[in-house]
Order: sequence, then structure tokens, then C-alpha cells
Amino acid sequence: MGRRTALAVVGACALAGSVLLPTAANAGAHGDTRYQKVGYFTNWTTGDPRNFLVKNLVTNGQASHMTVLNYAFANVNADGRCFENNEAGGGDSLDDYQRTFTAAQSVNGRADKPGQSLAGNFNQLKQLKQKYPDLRTQISIGGWTFSKYFSDAALTGKSRRAFVASCVDMFIKGNLPKVDGDPHGGKGAAAGVFDGIDIDWEWPASPGNDGNVVRDVDKQNFTLMLAEFRRQLDEYGERTHKHYSLTAFLSADPDQVEKGYEVPKVFRLLDFATVQGYDLHGNWELVTNHQSALFAPAGEPAQPDFTVDRAVKAFLSRGAPRSKVVVGVPFYGYGWTGVPNLNHGLFQTAADTLPGSGDNGYEDYRNLAKLPSQGFVVYRDEQAGFSWLYNGTDFWTFDDPVVLGWKTRYIKQNRLGGAMVWSLDADDEHGTLMRTLDVGLCG
Repeated sequence: MGRRTALAVVGACALAGSVLLPTAANAGAHGDTRYQKVGYFTNWTTGDPRNFLVKNLVTNGQASHMTVLNYAFANVNADGRCFENNEAGGGDSLDDYQRTFTAAQSVNGRADKPGQSLAGNFNQLKQLKQKYPDLRTQISIGGWTFSKYFSDAALTGKSRRAFVASCVDMFIKGNLPKVDGDPHGGKGAAAGVFDGIDIDWEWPASPGNDGNVVRDVDKQNFTLMLAEFRRQLDEYGERTHKHYSLTAFLSADPDQVEKGYEVPKVFRLLDFATVQGYDLHGNWELVTNHQSALFAPAGEPAQPDFTVDRAVKAFLSRGAPRSKVVVGVPFYGYGWTGVPNLNHGLFQTAADTLPGSGDNGYEDYRNLAKLPSQGFVVYRDEQAGFSWLYNGTDFWTFDDPVVLGWKTRYIKQNRLGGAMVWSLDADDEHGTLMRTLDVGLCG
């Protein structure tokens, strides 16, 4: 969908073809050349020190290299409904549709005006779609923090109908509440902003964040909930003469796949599903490790290891169609300090996690990419498909353009549906990682 010349595409594809793929015994033939390139835009980055705006997707080039933008996250309340408010840890109506932007901050170069019903990121997404009409936008519901009440919302036929109706009404029909006396919102205010819904329930029938409601029947109810979303989206689509997409973010843990998903039924209801291909190891452990390897590394102390290939096979072996399996890749890394200078720091017990610009032990690619000029060496495991940075005491596991080249070749050789990234704000100012994914999947 990019706005590039034919010559640029040919050159990019030729460059992508020169990247070596880590070996895999089951590598298949090349498949279709049409792939999903999905990016998550997080609403909180417009109000925090990163100041990452929808406009940045234009200035860094990312918007021209995506097919789908997932806006994260909408929340589910204790009554099992989608809602908007302006409360820390609850909702973010301020950034979603109340915050006003200057001309310099806006996609179209015009400042928000008093009295307009829609402002904030939602209005900026509307402008982004006008600039890139092939880009689909979806509201993503849930996430690690906002999955607490999914089980309640999905519990009965009545609760599912009410839950889905609230989400469709608010985000597809665009009927936004006016919050805290703010004038923004109202009937149809956000109509046309979103082309579909992404469900990020972490996790059906398995514990996720502390305090989440979990039931054994979540597995069946997850399917029934998706069926209700599909029914109501199609019903509304008949009136608007439009197909509204439905996607979901699914776990990388094979045990959770078995426990939480009726795989063939789920995939029949979805346009595609994004499979978590990261957080396989991280700052909750004190042994340095990869967070997103394609295959199990030699000498891996965790057995059986979590890998991208193992996660993908967990779905394929249970009946997921290859063309609907989209592989998640990280635009961030995890880090440790006090790491013994053995094996270039890999698989060593660390003293602690490293400070990060956000959470402790967590850092964006845009900052990690600068470390080789600061005494860090990049090490690669070409067989397992991952990289890390090490300076003799500090260690970061991360994906760089070389690793993404390996992963796009893996996606194509295994005839999968594409790649998804978490999250767009962590890329560098040139959109290097998003551009690399597009290049790798272009032919």
C-alpha cells in the first residue's frame, strides 16, 4: 500500500532477498506476496514525555508501510461494557477525542477549532486515513491492563450481546459520550474513524494481570464472543455497505493455546489473528535470554523454550489457516546489568535489570540502536534468529533490521499472513523497523 515508485520497490525487494534466513527443517515454499503489516499505536504516548503523535506516522514514514493500524486500548468496565472516561488506569477520553492539537501537531496541518465534536487522536486518525485511504484502522480492546472483565462480558448470551453492542455503538457507529463537561463527543462524532475491532484478551481461561477474572469456560465463551462481534459487525455492515474487520491478539504459550482457544472456530470468525512473538523471556527473570527468537538456541537453559516457531506451530497444528496467522515482532528490548562476561553475556545470571526510559529493564529500539556507538557489541545467533547487545556487563535482547529480515523470510517461506509490531512509538525517527518489515514482505 506504500506510496513508493516501482523502481524503489524493485530495489527494496532485491535488497530483502539478500538477507539470510536462519535454518529450519520445516521451511516451506514461498507463498502469496500480499501480507498484513500491522502496527499498534498506543494512546498514552501523546501525553507522556515521548510526545509521539499520529502525525509522526507520516513524518517517519511508518504510515506508508502499514496495512492496518490498531489503536490501543479501549477498556471493559465491571458491567461488561466498552466505555470512555478520563481516569488514570481506566479510560483516556482526553487523548482519544478531547485533546486539541495545533497546526504543527496535526496530520493535515490545520489546528483543531473550538466547537468541533471530534478532536484528539481519533480525529488525527481520521485525517491519517484521508491521506492514506488504503490504511485500515481498528480499535483494540483489552491489553494486559484492561483484560480484567472480559470473562464477565463474555459469560452469557445476554452479556455478550450487551458488551458487543456497546463497543460497536461507541467505536464503529462513533457515538462517544461527553465526559466531565467537555464538549467533545456526541452522536456519530467518531463515525468512520475505525474500520474494525481487535480483541486483545490476555488471557481466556488463563491468568494474566493480577486481579483478572478467569473461568474455565472462557475458552468456549471467547469463541461465542467473537461470533457475536462478527454477527453485529456484519449486521451493521449491511446497512453501511462495508466490511468491518475482526481480529484478535493470541498467546504464544502452547499451553494457553490449548486451554484458551477453540482454534478452528476462532479463525473462521476472524479476518486474521496476531500471535505474540515476543516477551518469551524478559525483565521478570534474572537469567539473560532472548525475548523473541525464531527457533530454540543451542544451550538454552529454559526447556521447553518459548519461540516464535513453537507458537506458530501451536496454532497451525490445531487447524489455523496459515494465511490468517500474523507474527508479532517487538520494537523494544529487555535488559540486565551485572552480567558475567561469559558466552558474550547470553544465558548468564544477572545482578539486576537495567534502567530503561520507561519501565525498568525495558527500552525502545530507537534508544537501543544508539548503543553500538557507546561500547556495546551486537551479537547474533543466525540459526535461532535473534540478536543481543553486550558491553561486558550490560545486556539487551532486541530485534534489529537484520533480525526482522530473518523473520520476514520465515513468514514468507511458511506462507503466513504477515507481521504485527508492538509498538510504533518505539521505532526510530526514520521508521527503520517498519520500513524493514515492508521491504521484507514486498515480494
